[in-house]
Amino acid sequence: MRSLLLAVALGTLFGLAACGGKKPLPPPPPPPPAPPAPTASISVSPSSIQAGQSASLTWQTTNATDVSIDGIGAVQANGSQNVSPTDSTTYHLVAKGAGGTQEATARLTVTQPPPPPPPPAPTVTDEDLFNQNIKDVYFDYDKSDIRADQQASLQADVAFLNQHATFSFTIEGHCDERGSTEYNLALGDQRASAVKNALTAAGISASRIKTISYGKEKPFCNESNEACWQQNRRGHFVFQK
Repeated sequence: MRSLLLAVALGTLFGLAACGGKKPLPPPPPPPPAPPAPTASISVSPSSIQAGQSASLTWQTTNATDVSIDGIGAVQANGSQNVSPTDSTTYHLVAKGAGGTQEATARLTVTQPPPPPPPPAPTVTDEDLFNQNIKDVYFDYDKSDIRADQQASLQADVAFLNQHATFSFTIEGHCDERGSTEYNLALGDQRASAVKNALTAAGISASRIKTISYGKEKPFCNESNEACWQQNRRGHFVFQK
């Protein structure tokens, strides 16, 4: 009996010794860290320009192996570039790396330059105004009385002269080429005086009016026909500066 108990005790001891000698398995290694995600930024200075001007485009990225900007193409990870678009543009940057993709944008506003100012309006002098509005008075052959068909022009002259009371002027008496020099000088004087008298009768001050006769010496038209002679038989107005 003692021998049996001893055998059991030794067997138990050997069993315990055998169990205590087995080592546990090591834990599995941790997974490798994920690659860092890219970062990206882009800016433009100034943010607004006029067409024809330029701006500075600047960008920065990290953890990126492929960087591109729409309209420019592939670029370095960090950099800057002068840009001069003709229209407003949004610059779109894409940075790609092992850790993913990052995007950034910058807006450049392009305004059109204001139109050039219009050229200054031509200055209209008193003399220009006078010549644009005053009409000559025409006469029949060998006559110095004012024709009925000239009354409308004469009344328009009176209206203008009343509106511009500071204007002074000379009435030149002219004739066609027929007749002697002396005769036409006298006839030209009569025509100039007839126009002056009509103006003063309509209320224009005589102090504003001078008269002179050129007879046939300064013809407006030089052809020897009735159409031309009609243009030369006139009382011609000249502005006094």
